[in-house]
Amino acid sequence: MKSSHLLTLYKLAELGANEKHVPYTTEDVAKNVGVSQQTASRRLIQMQHEGLIERMKEGRNQTIQITSEGVRELTGMYNVLKRVFEAPKTDLLLRGVLFTGLAEGSYYVSKEGYRKQFRAKLGFDPFPGTLNIRLSKEDLSERRLLEGYPSVYIEGFQNQKRSYGPAKCYKAIVEEKVPAAIILPIRAHYGEDVIEIISPESLRKRLNLKDGDVVRVRTFLNPN
Repeated sequence: MKSSHLLTLYKLAELGANEKHVPYTTEDVAKNVGVSQQTASRRLIQMQHEGLIERMKEGRNQTIQITSEGVRELTGMYNVLKRVFEAPKTDLLLRGVLFTGLAEGSYYVSKEGYRKQFRAKLGFDPFPGTLNIRLSKEDLSERRLLEGYPSVYIEGFQNQKRSYGPAKCYKAIVEEKVPAAIILPIRAHYGEDVIEIISPESLRKRLNLKDGDVVRVRTFLNPN
């Protein structure tokens, strides 16, 4: 993303546009970001086309709001800056409630195109399935922070039938007992409040887990 777009998102967030539609004029935006009114107008058009902002006209007034995609970009920059200025972390603890997923995890994890990469890059052959946990609001910020750290990249691949997308993995340990990895597909079918976990063994059986249990996952921020 262009740095000029990030600056504009930041200035709009200062006005509260990350939470709701707020009144604006291109003249106001131009003054806030230090550009001409013409440049501000072009920039807002570009940002709207990229899905970063939403603009509405209400009578003579115009309002603007940052979209969820725009908020995600701002959050990403916040996480990068947080890493730069705060003491370095070696791990993050995520907690969430276990639930039964869509059974797609076992389908994807069983594909050899992924499995050979898991073996080579994570050091284990995963049990054919994923453990799905839904994070609390408090832990959602930690999950967003996680994405700003280096990951183990799992490449996408193709076979004769279809293509399979890439994913990012973070080495982890579940309940301080079982080695595992958090897997974040680039094209996820869940919202960002859900994480999927793979492990060499069935985590439900090993830890005697059932739907509704709170599960703790400690993920390591050094991918090596």
